Amino acid sequence: MIQRKYFGTDGVRGRVGEHPITPEFVLKLGWAAGKVLAGDEGGTVLIGKDTRISNYMFESCLEAGLIAAGLSIKLLGPMPTPGIAYLTRAFRAKAGIVISASHNPFYDNGIKFFSADGTKLADEVELQIEAMLDQPLTTVDSARLGKCVRQMDAAGRYIEFCKSSIPAATSLKSLKIVLDCAHGATYHVAPAVFRELGAEVIVIGDEPNGLNINEQAGSTHPEALQARVVAEQAHLGIAFDGDGDRVMMVDHEGRLVDGDELLYIIARDAKIHGRLQGGVVGTLMSNLGLELAFRELEIPFLRAKVGDRYVMEKLKEHGWLLGGESSGHIICLNANTTGDGIGSALQVLAAMVQSGATLKELAGGMSKCPQVLINVRLTPGAKPLEHERVKSAVREQEARLGDSGRVLLRPSGTEPLVRVMVEGSDAALVQDCAERIAEAVRAAL
Repeated sequence: MIQRKYFGTDGVRGRVGEHPITPEFVLKLGWAAGKVLAGDEGGTVLIGKDTRISNYMFESCLEAGLIAAGLSIKLLGPMPTPGIAYLTRAFRAKAGIVISASHNPFYDNGIKFFSADGTKLADEVELQIEAMLDQPLTTVDSARLGKCVRQMDAAGRYIEFCKSSIPAATSLKSLKIVLDCAHGATYHVAPAVFRELGAEVIVIGDEPNGLNINEQAGSTHPEALQARVVAEQAHLGIAFDGDGDRVMMVDHEGRLVDGDELLYIIARDAKIHGRLQGGVVGTLMSNLGLELAFRELEIPFLRAKVGDRYVMEKLKEHGWLLGGESSGHIICLNANTTGDGIGSALQVLAAMVQSGATLKELAGGMSKCPQVLINVRLTPGAKPLEHERVKSAVREQEARLGDSGRVLLRPSGTEPLVRVMVEGSDAALVQDCAERIAEAVRAAL
């Protein structure tokens, strides 16, 4: 199998100023992608971004590279990743490009691509782009150079698309909601969506300054949202990540409702109303309680490797519509072609309104098994999963868990981390096993 040099599970990503996230490379990447995705045909490419400060620089670099390849550009400005996927289809563009490092800090950044149909690029297309990067950059004849315009109504178009993803008669006027936009790409879109559907909306994390994206905010840091929901006596809270493709929710008591529970709520509601086509795809990290809950509902459930691209592969393979990850990356193919935080939240709210149940009551239909996740930061070049000390620790803890638990170690696809996950029926045992394995990983570094 050919290894990709630059593309990971979610585009090209790294620390700003360090290869490959440099102005020179991103310019060449824009040119190479343009040559592969459009050839000599020309056409239009959309560019959207989250709110990190380096996006001004990388937007200009992509613009130059694409224009040199003979493509025109529509600049969308700050826009959630799923909004860029939708608009790529709506404008019949050759491709959509997102400048974002998702839930990572501001000093990281990345470039990810959508094909003309709003889906992430196939592996073979990414390999073609990598091969083109090895070619000298050439500029088309001046008469064929592309142009660049700013699409001023991009946010409004996506807002209307989100609202149309739930039944037209659905009103949120009975709900008081706290939104946490992570100082990211949803800051100007999400509040409008929920307000226009009738909800009373309180917003935090909506003051991006280029440096505060995901900083103690959003789906990866929901503590402020949990406290605010309780303080405001709101019905629920909704937290997005920096680029808006993930969502976590908080019930009226301040308890976090994660991606597994949200996936359960959406799937159960879809089955009740005859909208569930086939089964549901989770990942190796999905809680065992989710699998057991679907078994009780007689909903087929499959696990994919961690990463939304692998969830999508399974969905396409089986012709199913619904899948997701514990992190809140949920794919509803009947609504959008990629994970959509706002769209997924709306599916949950529609289920609440139609059933008359609270978020806590709906999530209560699934009993989560105790699960502990410990992230161990990697040093450059380290491969601790191959170390005998780590393998031995895993064997020992698996023996302690027996048939009532499982262990999963995997490198993150987006950060220099090893994720240690242990799951089982005994919370104290699960915690101890996870800590012992994490310590073995640290020692192996």
